[in-house]
Amino acid sequence: MSEARGKRKLQTGTVVSDKAQKTVVVLVQRSLRHPLYGRVVRKRRKFMAHDEQGRTKLGDVVEIAETRPMSKRKRWRVVRVVAEAK
Repeated sequence: MSEARGKRKLQTGTVVSDKAQKTVVVLVQRSLRHPLYGRVVRKRRKFMAHDEQGRTKLGDVVEIAETRPMSKRKRWRVVRVVAEAK
């Protein structure tokens, strides 16, 4: 990525759906401590990500980057596969 375009947000998550052509759904989980009660809370969010080569499959851990809008809900693209599904 070019430095002229600035820093893009990166997320790491698991592919939970690869049924669409050139699109995967990535589940990103993060843990944070509740501000008042101190309990660890797990937050999860799904992102639609563009996968041009179609190299990812269900269960893969992937890194996604923020990009220009590609469709109504797709604003992320797959950068690399961190770990293959078992």
